Amino acid sequence: MKAEIDREGCIECGLCASTCPEVFRMGDDGPAEVIVDEVPDSVEESAIEAQDGCPVAVIKVE
Repeated sequence: MKAEIDREGCIECGLCASTCPEVFRMGDDGPAEVIVDEVPDSVEESAIEAQDGCPVAVIKVE
């Protein structure tokens, strides 16, 4: 399973980073970023929760 963020559409709310810090963090330049190549099995549910909770729907986890 992989995660992607459309950083240009990110509004920097921080929800993804607080929901699943193992996969997402806030970038030094503002927008959130993915920090792993593969989503660990142990946090798949949290990564999907971050995707579903993103207020601007710029996260894709598949």
